[in-house]
Amino acid sequence: MRLLADLAEDDVKWLDTRAAELGISRAALLREAVAMFRAEQADRGLERFLGLWARQGSAVDGLAYERGLRGEPGEKAGGSA
Repeated sequence: MRLLADLAEDDVKWLDTRAAELGISRAALLREAVAMFRAEQADRGLERFLGLWARQGSAVDGLAYERGLRGEPGEKAGGSA
């Protein structure tokens, strides 16, 4: 798919220089940059949820809480056994 984008002249010069250093076209460099950015954002998406309860100051263990909700033996909904 073709894309038309306005970039600052300095950015275009940098892209051209970097593409020449790598021996690829400006378009190929932009495709690679977008792919890398998407991969980085996908990783960040998952990481921001890991440890969410602890970051919010909760002392409750998430797994213990789930087990308590399901009524598994030895667990109370709230995290304490």
